[in-house]
Amino acid sequence: MTRFLISKENPEGYKLEDILRALRKDILTRCTKIVDDQRAEASHVLDNNMKILNLLSDAIHLAEDSTNTLDKAFGPSAATEGGPPRIGDA
Repeated sequence: MTRFLISKENPEGYKLEDILRALRKDILTRCTKIVDDQRAEASHVLDNNMKILNLLSDAIHLAEDSTNTLDKAFGPSAATEGGPPRIGDA
């Protein structure tokens, strides 16, 4: 059973790209709180967060591409209604 993602057992779950977007938003919010802090540690954390944001953006694009691929091949997911997965085992 998945904890966060949509599945037959978890029809109230989220699409991967939605979770990644929420994480990106949280990190952006944190960045705005430290952007004016001139200490070396804050700068280091901000630099790391910027790299993480780029990686999250890449991951969002990949997740959206997977969703689009599945939508084209098999139509919309029925997982939110407790339906079977479009690929793989139930």
